[in-house]
Amino acid sequence: MRLLLPALAAVMILALISLLIGASDLSFAALLSPQEGERAVQILVVSRIPRTVALILAGTAMAVAGLIMQMLTQNRFVEPSTAGTVEAASLGLLIVTLFAPDFPVIGKMLVAAAFALAGTALFLRILRLVPLRSVLTVPLVGIMLGGIISAITTFFAYRFDLMQSLNAWTTGDFSGVLRGRYELLWVTFVLTLLAYAAADRLTLAGMGRDFATNLGLRYRSIVSFGLIIVSMVTATVVVTVGMMPFLGLIVPNVVSMMIGDNMRRALPWVAVMGAVLVLACDVVGRVVYYPYEVPIGTIMGIVGSTLFLVLLLKGRERLA
Repeated sequence: MRLLLPALAAVMILALISLLIGASDLSFAALLSPQEGERAVQILVVSRIPRTVALILAGTAMAVAGLIMQMLTQNRFVEPSTAGTVEAASLGLLIVTLFAPDFPVIGKMLVAAAFALAGTALFLRILRLVPLRSVLTVPLVGIMLGGIISAITTFFAYRFDLMQSLNAWTTGDFSGVLRGRYELLWVTFVLTLLAYAAADRLTLAGMGRDFATNLGLRYRSIVSFGLIIVSMVTATVVVTVGMMPFLGLIVPNVVSMMIGDNMRRALPWVAVMGAVLVLACDVVGRVVYYPYEVPIGTIMGIVGSTLFLVLLLKGRERLA
């Protein structure tokens, strides 16, 4: 726990920076000013605090979702954006927007979660049918499956003039987060706690069906439980703030290099490091073209894809 303190301190420092950065002046002087104090406090309460909380919740949950997927597939190159899960969630959102545009947000999240679960199950089914001669085959299958689902989604979005909505779902952006428009993300906090409660079972499931069954674990039930958590987390984040690629890939791999593969021990680290990475990328996106803002999905895509290539090359070297 002591080793986590520097990481928690980094979260607090980045959260404070996130609160103070933006187009509107929100310095300590502005907060204490008799003339501007009321307006500054309103900006802080309505916009800055909700945004920072949303960043922490989304980063934590997506990193944990990536860890669960890597455990269940026994592959370090898998996460929701490399397994078709995010694309399936976007397809579900598109369908519910077409046929029930007035559906409440929680209903849209549940539909997107159902599609994400179906997409992830299809991914796992394909893996059972494909000879996996290399660990690199698994993410490639997921990326191709995600590309097919994304192409279908784009076709219908273009056909029904919903490309702008589709872009909002597939590009992570916290600029529109306000009080009253982010609270659904607290669902991901509950799901993260459930994942921690089941960490030992998920660790055993990650050792394979035969091993887990011999120890008395209901393998299929715990795998279904893990996939439901991943699907609901992905759907909630996509509905609320959009897609954040490679987050669930990078953080679990870095944590695994540091402390190993025991999920109960690794999960707090993954959660905290996920929050750190998202906060850092958001700060960069807000200062690199100040006072304008680069969506966090773009920053995360650049950082994540670069590190993904590094991990792939290292994996190839180990296999050579």
